[in-house]
Amino acid sequence: MTEVINPRPDHKVLEIGTGSGYQAAVLAEIVQEVYTIEIIPELGRSAKASLNNLGYDNIKFRIGMGTWVGPSLRHMMLLFVTAAPPYVPEALKEQLKIGGKMVIPVGPKRQVQSLKLIEKASPTRFKSRVLFPVRFVPMKKEN
Repeated sequence: MTEVINPRPDHKVLEIGTGSGYQAAVLAEIVQEVYTIEIIPELGRSAKASLNNLGYDNIKFRIGMGTWVGPSLRHMMLLFVTAAPPYVPEALKEQLKIGGKMVIPVGPKRQVQSLKLIEKASPTRFKSRVLFPVRFVPMKKEN
């Protein structure tokens, strides 16, 4: 997934679904900054503590709903989603800058899903490509 979005040292990445923090750490080794959001508070706090202890200072953490990240993180070049919604949320597509890329697993829970690469061609036009089958945890709704 990391290779598909082609991260560069000058990029800032928005990751939806911090989980253990592993993917945030991988991205932080490559890009300028990682903004990561986790909906499960205990999981987010644990990942933050682990990554801070390991010396990662270019990862910013947030606990909350990943489909709404607010105006400060709008128009990101790269968006990395690690939980599968049943369809690609419009709110996530709106987070992308023109020319930006999102990699996201999409499909029903407990079944085979599709990893998709979505590229924003214009404010209203997106290119979407199915990469390969995957199985991810379902994207949770905010409690």
